Amino acid sequence: MGMKQNNFQAVNQTKTRLLLALWDLGGTQQEVTKGLLAKRIVPKGKKVADYQIIFEELQQQGAIAVSKKGYSLASPKGLEVLGEGLKDSNFKFEGTMVGTWAANALLRWINQINVAVASTSASVKGKTRDAIASYEEFKPVALEVYDKLNYEYNFNHLVPIYRIRREIGDRLSRTEFNNWLLEMQADDIFQLQGGSVEDSAPDKIEDSVTTVLDGLRCYATRL
Repeated sequence: MGMKQNNFQAVNQTKTRLLLALWDLGGTQQEVTKGLLAKRIVPKGKKVADYQIIFEELQQQGAIAVSKKGYSLASPKGLEVLGEGLKDSNFKFEGTMVGTWAANALLRWINQINVAVASTSASVKGKTRDAIASYEEFKPVALEVYDKLNYEYNFNHLVPIYRIRREIGDRLSRTEFNNWLLEMQADDIFQLQGGSVEDSAPDKIEDSVTTVLDGLRCYATRL
């Protein structure tokens, strides 16, 4: 039983390190190539093939998506599995030295992702977040979401409006979101900019903002 338990813990620790590396490499937003991920997780003397069973288990869990070119981190399942792994009291890094990337990734996770995971978990469990009932309530929420997305995904102060809308979710109506976001622009808090979303996806364009005078606005910049 002892050997089986140790092996189970070792597999879970490897899964967590793999997911952390994938998250740190931007795997929630783009596909990470196999070679790049291998540099992070495969120690000397081992091969990517040694981790095949780990990749397969994570894929079956719905935590990652696998293609011929690479891997991506599924949301919200991948983030939930990663969060659970990091909270495990048995989690640890192998060897006597911890890579700089791992230390920085853990700090970034502590500072940012716990909020996102908590929100996701609440949504999955069916808990309803407080509704936003006024423009004054909307402003701090929109600014907080903007700052979190800008920092977490390195948007360089040009945050997609559809991402802000989806992050806030059903705490207000679509019309209220549109009107109050435009009001924030009128109050010189945000500047809404045109263009189009990265892949011109119809649903992302629909979740942006369109006005009669200015047309489609897809990005927000904080003034």
